[in-house]
Amino acid sequence: MKAIRALLLTSPLLGLCSCQVPMDLMPSVFARQEVIRRPLLVQPADASHSPLYVWHGAGEPGPVRVTIDLSQQKAYIFRNSQNVGWTYVATGRSGFPTPTGTFRISEKVVDKRSNKYGTIVDANGNVVNGNATAGVHRVPPGGRFVGAKMPYWMRLTGNGVGMHAGNIPNPGSPASHGCVRMPYNMVSKIYGIAPIGTPVTIVP
Repeated sequence: MKAIRALLLTSPLLGLCSCQVPMDLMPSVFARQEVIRRPLLVQPADASHSPLYVWHGAGEPGPVRVTIDLSQQKAYIFRNSQNVGWTYVATGRSGFPTPTGTFRISEKVVDKRSNKYGTIVDANGNVVNGNATAGVHRVPPGGRFVGAKMPYWMRLTGNGVGMHAGNIPNPGSPASHGCVRMPYNMVSKIYGIAPIGTPVTIVP
């Protein structure tokens, strides 16, 4: 403390009271320490782009809500009114709109498969149509329709729109048949903290 007092007495700031001394002249022992929580960043394939998602952690137990912005192709996750992360999503492309409004998660299935979109394989298991719609595209004799995987499915509407893990081919651009695709590692975190009844708001 004697050294600090001597510094102040010999400083050109002698005429100032102690509360007026600029912080950059104060010893480091007086600097307030802050703990910064480092988020988990996951880069897309081309690391020159922005992160695919940012996750700050689940936070304290409490109510969860999700806001999906179609114009940004991003989802924002909140817990106890605190933002705990965001992620790029891939919503409905042209001809397959994702509905807007406020919904609630009404069903959760870890290993869901689509009963409408998927692939058609022949009797030997070879894919003959990689972008098939059940009941629309022909299935060859001995073949079958295989629904697309939709891991960590969280239903939002009665007609089959929900959130689930899926490919985000061009972050920032729609790509789905109407569902809200999210990166696998991110949607699994949301699935773990969002119970049935969680509100999900989708805005244009």
